[in-house]
Amino acid sequence: MEGVRVAQETEVLAKAQRRRFTAAEKLRVLREADRCTKPGEVSALLRREGLYSSHLATWRAARRRGELAGLAPHARGPKAKPVDPRDKKLVEQAREIAQLQARLERAEGLIALPKKVAQLLGNPFRTTTRSPSRSSRPRSTGPTSRTASARSSTSGLGS
Repeated sequence: MEGVRVAQETEVLAKAQRRRFTAAEKLRVLREADRCTKPGEVSALLRREGLYSSHLATWRAARRRGELAGLAPHARGPKAKPVDPRDKKLVEQAREIAQLQARLERAEGLIALPKKVAQLLGNPFRTTTRSPSRSSRPRSTGPTSRTASARSSTSGLGS
């Protein structure tokens, strides 16, 4: 068995991930560290929690500055800009203009429809406007004097 080599097994570990501490965990560790009074108790706490002294220093400084929001999880990325009321009004007006334009196009289509139908049927499309001389005359609802006189003259012939 001199020519046989045994391959060594190598273990591949997953990529290490950065540990993240919640605000509650940070505050709990800070409270425990504040309760430590004897020499070596803080070191034992750090070893037990798997922390470095720099963690405590950073968290204490943040607590002193009042950066409690820094200890709490927060949204990442750019902050949302407040909407300007003028921009909001412009958007509303643009929406209203688009709606009115759509209504106008529908109305124009309805107006053009009779013209197209008349054109397809071969009938000339006439508008219903009256001449000013005819429309200014009053219309009578009863018989006119001309028709009444014509009736009287025809009725007198037979007798």
